[in-house]
Amino acid sequence: MKAAVGDRIVTASGVVGGAVRDGVVTECPHEDGSPPYRVRWSDTGEETLVYPGADTYVDTDAGPAGTAGGAEGARQGRALTWDVRITVVESGGSTTAEAMVMNGPPESLRAVGHARRAPGDPEVPLIGDEIAAGRALRRLADRLLTVAEGDVSAAVGHKAHLHR
Repeated sequence: MKAAVGDRIVTASGVVGGAVRDGVVTECPHEDGSPPYRVRWSDTGEETLVYPGADTYVDTDAGPAGTAGGAEGARQGRALTWDVRITVVESGGSTTAEAMVMNGPPESLRAVGHARRAPGDPEVPLIGDEIAAGRALRRLADRLLTVAEGDVSAAVGHKAHLHR
């Protein structure tokens, strides 16, 4: 891995559900661009010394002009952030959640999930929220896979099927 000052560095979390972090290389002490790098993280603004592992890539296109190219520049990674908004409404023992992709293709992708409390169960709103949101997210995932299946079919010129 090679980097230069100004390149963007992206690191996946080492734990399930952890955040993907990105930052800018502010210092590269080796002239050949080899690690370690000093990186200013976009989420906290702090600078740390980074020894990148297999879960890290350098986006040289984001860096200074002329740094991309060669064998290292031929394989670029990507990092995207899609936000999902979940709106939960509860009324009379029934909970409805709407999950919607806010920024990212496909735009306006949404799904709804419902939960209903049994008459004899204690009233614990958080449980209804969790069930309705989980069902909305599951349906949103299914819709996203359906859209992707259509995109794959269009790209390959015949009906495609994604395993779910």
